[in-house]
Amino acid sequence: MTPADRHRRVYLTDLPLEDAFARWTAALRARGLLRPLEGEVVDAADAYGRVTAEPVAAVRSVPHYHAAAMDGIAVQAADTFGASETTPVRLHPDQFRPVNTGDPLPDGTDAVIMIEDVHEAGAEAEIIASVVPWQHVRLAGEDVVATELLLPSNHRIEPADVGALLAAGVQRVRVRRRPTVLFVPTGSEIVPAAAELRPGEIPEFNTAMLAAEVRAWGGAVVRHPVVPDDVGRLVAALREAGPCDLVVTMAGASAGSHDYTAEVFSRLGEVLVHGVAIRPGKPVVLGVVGETAAIGLPGYPVSAALTFDLFARPVFHAMLGIAPPERERVRATVVRKIHSTAGVDEFVRVTVARVGDRIVAAPLARGAGLVTSLVRSHGWLVIPRSSEGVEAGAVADVELRGRATEIDSRVMVVGSHDVALDVLADFLRRADPRASLASAHVGSLGGLLALRRGEAHIAGVHLLDDQTGEYNVSYVRRYLPDRAVMLVTLAERDQGLLVAPGNPKGITGVADLARPDVRFVNRQRGAGTRVLLDYELRRGNVAAEQIHGYDREVYTHMAVAIAVATKAADVGLGILAAARALGLAFIPVARERFDLAIPKEHVESPLVQQVLAVLENAEFRQAVAALGGYDLSRTGTRVRIVPGGSAPP
Repeated sequence: MTPADRHRRVYLTDLPLEDAFARWTAALRARGLLRPLEGEVVDAADAYGRVTAEPVAAVRSVPHYHAAAMDGIAVQAADTFGASETTPVRLHPDQFRPVNTGDPLPDGTDAVIMIEDVHEAGAEAEIIASVVPWQHVRLAGEDVVATELLLPSNHRIEPADVGALLAAGVQRVRVRRRPTVLFVPTGSEIVPAAAELRPGEIPEFNTAMLAAEVRAWGGAVVRHPVVPDDVGRLVAALREAGPCDLVVTMAGASAGSHDYTAEVFSRLGEVLVHGVAIRPGKPVVLGVVGETAAIGLPGYPVSAALTFDLFARPVFHAMLGIAPPERERVRATVVRKIHSTAGVDEFVRVTVARVGDRIVAAPLARGAGLVTSLVRSHGWLVIPRSSEGVEAGAVADVELRGRATEIDSRVMVVGSHDVALDVLADFLRRADPRASLASAHVGSLGGLLALRRGEAHIAGVHLLDDQTGEYNVSYVRRYLPDRAVMLVTLAERDQGLLVAPGNPKGITGVADLARPDVRFVNRQRGAGTRVLLDYELRRGNVAAEQIHGYDREVYTHMAVAIAVATKAADVGLGILAAARALGLAFIPVARERFDLAIPKEHVESPLVQQVLAVLENAEFRQAVAALGGYDLSRTGTRVRIVPGGSAPP
């Protein structure tokens, strides 16, 4: 047995999510680690977001005197009886006192007549309305009486609460101490995020991402420097750490030869769970280190974010004495089939928008290392462990990251990828901070199918008809034969072969893709770029079987570019803008038209109209042109396609 084999561990458990959480929290509760933290006293003016540690009573009444509620005159109500517009009553100077709103009610008076109902008559006042006792008067204690309860224990203080505290004379308030979370990143390959990276090095950003969550929850954060893969150093780091309420280690939670989290937790305390039947995030470690609750998170950012939310969030809020804020849920139609493995609860990141009378959810890429999928997602769809997936068109629950009202302000764009769409999304948000563009990159044909199923507002398409040389029109007629659709040109763009700087392989055209020394990276089936490639291969009498890498698929032009830039491939077909972005050489193949296909029922919607308005924005066009490889002279041009033919706008 090698040293590496001796250090390789297996999961201690593989528990269902609810059982794992119950086992860990029961142990924490038994040790007194899962209870509200002790209180500390803070200024009431600075108490927003804190949680009360005891009930708070009013020190003084609000208001603390009888106060005029209107500008006017203070009177004895009995002196005003019978006054009206037709029978005004005159009051002598000793029968009234002028008052402004908030003034103390003068002695001997019990009501206020509004200034609008008072006419000056020399030293007297003529009134045209009577009042009853205490009319237009704020009585002492009307809001709250001294000693009455203002706020209960375990109440998160809101802005209005701050006002109530100060109004009632409460200057200091006892609140729960902020739970402190210690983050300890591990891994010999992990380096500070600001460092110049070398191959094999990974920037440390997970703890900053999760620390932001803790601060949003109302906690305090300590971030330890990165600890290399060394048991002794990790043990020392945890032993020497200052007082905290939750220890969180990053990475090292799996069962590899350099994964030490479970071993270190065992040395310093106890491992209660190692391995939970969820995806992503299966290798999470739950335990106790010393007298502190501890979590060992997987290193992949999506796994780390999910497991931290599932396990740390409820425990953190229990330390504050409150339940975690409820997240909104919606029922959404899933736009394409999602396969899953029975036996695990899978959390799938989705984009969500309302299309017509339905809410639709489009799954994003599911890799545990894809941090941008967290950025782009609007929520999680959970596939239970009893299921093997969700069928396209099925309705499922989605737990939202934001507010449900935001769903109605999103334009769902499904189809081909283009970096100009990213620019469009930015300018749409600039024009209206409430509006946003949600996108799913499934290829041009996938976009048209999404329109056919009513799952998108817009499809991005660039499909070449090899019989006519025309783009998009014939495909819309074929896939949406019974629908009226508007094709709006986003841009014309240059497609070509992306190769390394200097073109070391000497590639000159599509025919060179068949060379045995050339490694190719392709786009997915249904992508317009894939259609263009196949068209060019037929023109050049090149068989797909001759191309090394023809079946290797990626989903965006930037994915093609990075494959070439990192030498994972020698060449790929993509747009000039992607080549320029990563400093690659470019061999032109074709100029194509990229259109936005919009069904008639969505064209006049306010959201889609905002998108179309952006296309006319000169600054937007300049920004796209600056990417390189775009001709925007036809941007905004419209062709209306109706069943049986096409017509101009």
